[in-house]
Amino acid sequence: MGGDHAPQKVQMPDWRQWKIEGTPLEITQKRLAARGLKDPWLRNEAWRFQGKFAKPVTLSEVLLRGFKWGFAAFTVALAVEYVMFPPKKGGH
Repeated sequence: MGGDHAPQKVQMPDWRQWKIEGTPLEITQKRLAARGLKDPWLRNEAWRFQGKFAKPVTLSEVLLRGFKWGFAAFTVALAVEYVMFPPKKGGH
């Protein structure tokens, strides 16, 4: 069941491509170093501040995300409702 799909090898990005320099994590790294501490997992969070993730999300993106698909679904549902259950004519 489910077909004969062999599992494909997942390509994980190289951990050395993420740099802390130039991100807000650099400040955290300096504060930890001032106390004699080091966070070995800090580099794992650097991806959040690089590439397409570095672009800030605007309020209009949040409010309008999915609007066109939602409006299309609304019009289809409205059309189906009027076809299957037409409004009654006359009288109150």
